[in-house]
Amino acid sequence: MLCYYVPYHAFTIIDGNTMSQLSLPDIASGSPLIDTALDWVGMEQIALPLHVAGRSIVGRASAGVSLDTPEARGVHMSRLYLALSELENHELTLSMVSEVLDTFLASHAGLSNTAFLDLGGEALLNRPALLSPLSGWKAYPFSLRCRQDSRGFEAVLGVTVGYSSTCPCSAALARQLIQQAFDEDFVDIPLSHESVRAWLGSEQGILATPHSQRSQAHISVRLSGDAEPLPLPSLIDSAEKALGTALQTAVKRVDEQAFALANGQNLMFCEDAARRLHRTLQRHPLVEGFRVRVVHGESLHAHDAVACSQSDWPSASR
Repeated sequence: MLCYYVPYHAFTIIDGNTMSQLSLPDIASGSPLIDTALDWVGMEQIALPLHVAGRSIVGRASAGVSLDTPEARGVHMSRLYLALSELENHELTLSMVSEVLDTFLASHAGLSNTAFLDLGGEALLNRPALLSPLSGWKAYPFSLRCRQDSRGFEAVLGVTVGYSSTCPCSAALARQLIQQAFDEDFVDIPLSHESVRAWLGSEQGILATPHSQRSQAHISVRLSGDAEPLPLPSLIDSAEKALGTALQTAVKRVDEQAFALANGQNLMFCEDAARRLHRTLQRHPLVEGFRVRVVHGESLHAHDAVACSQSDWPSASR
């Protein structure tokens, strides 16, 4: 026995013959127990293939609408779910998301005035090594939070960028120890270029190194309406250039040496990193407002060092 479902009816088929036709109950169309409008009704953690920066990724979606009609019991969640199929086979763009939100509202005419769609996943970008011809893939967690109502369309793009941070205070303390060791080792030894050069290349000479840590910049930006295509790669590139010490993928020793040089030339507290990103985002042509939160996972302490900054953002909360 097979059972086929179509809107409002179920047909039971036996040996190819229709035996009965039954009306299905539609409980959701009834009146609510309490007449109250709701800000958001929908679904979260919907599995959805997305195309971001030219790559297909495993994405997640949260789709919803407001329920502005108090006497309506619920929304049509299946209509929200089915509308997401428009995103499956195309590069993710703001115009495409706006069209999906229009579909949300059109399918809930008389019920909802606001539509929401949050998308997320990990964008895959191929990143070159610093000097050698090697390259490798890096995953950048991102989110795209969109809203459409009578005031128009709004999109907030978020991304997490990893980098290395070397403590300026630790570097200064290490340099002081090296100076002291130099004074002790050469107190009765005539200086020459060869002797100093040999000392600088020895473990006896460079007896202290500054501490550094893998750090993260959590960036959220409110995008302008003409941000097409989605400026995720350019946002990542701008952030990594501002920080100067982006995490690497495949490297040779020449790349590792260049990375050590980059760290030495970009000593920064979390406050320094936040200011660098603040200045960079202020100049980005597609960013109308932003919020930055940098986290330095301390290697000296058992806690993190954190700094936040924002511009044209709704609130000053951490």
